[in-house]
Amino acid sequence: MSQRYIMTAFGQDRVGIVADVTEIMYQHDCNLEDANMTKLSDEFAVIFLFSSHDPDLEKKLMNDCRRLEREKSITAFYRPLQESLQKEQPVLPRVTLHIEGIDQTGIVFQVSRYLAQNGINILYLNSRRSYVPQSGTALYTVDLDVELPENLSLESFKKGLRALGDELHVNIHFKS
Repeated sequence: MSQRYIMTAFGQDRVGIVADVTEIMYQHDCNLEDANMTKLSDEFAVIFLFSSHDPDLEKKLMNDCRRLEREKSITAFYRPLQESLQKEQPVLPRVTLHIEGIDQTGIVFQVSRYLAQNGINILYLNSRRSYVPQSGTALYTVDLDVELPENLSLESFKKGLRALGDELHVNIHFKS
C-alpha cells in the first residue's frame, strides 16, 4: 500500500534548488503527485505531495532533510498524510477574486476572516506588492480561488465582499 507525504522546503533562491529537493524523491522511487513553487523576495519555497511504497521512507527522509540543510542550505520538513476517510464531496461553485488597492496592513487577514466567517473555503491565494512607477505608491494585489458553500448565494457573497472592499478601500473583481 502506498503512503502519501507532504514536504515543504525553502532556501535562498538559486539555480538547482528544485533539482536538489526532488532528487530525494527520485532516489527513493517516490511518485510526485502535486507541487507548488514560488519565489518570495530572495527565497524560494516549494510544497510537494508525493507517495511511496517504502515502509522505511520516513527514516530516510529525516536523514535527507538534515543533509539538505547541512550541504545545500535548504530547510525541508515532511509529514505523512492520513488516509482520507471522507466520502466524495459534492462539487461546489468556485469563484476567482482579484483584489487590488493601496498596500495596507490587514488586507489578507480581513478578507480571509470574512471568507472563513461565511464558510467559504480558500483553494488558492497569491499576493504581491508592487509600486506605481510615477509616484512610487505601493499597490497590493491578491488573487484567490474560493469554493462557496451550498447555502450561500453568489449575490449575497458579492454584496458582502463589496462592502468589505469599500471598508478596506480596495477594488474586488469577481470571475465565476
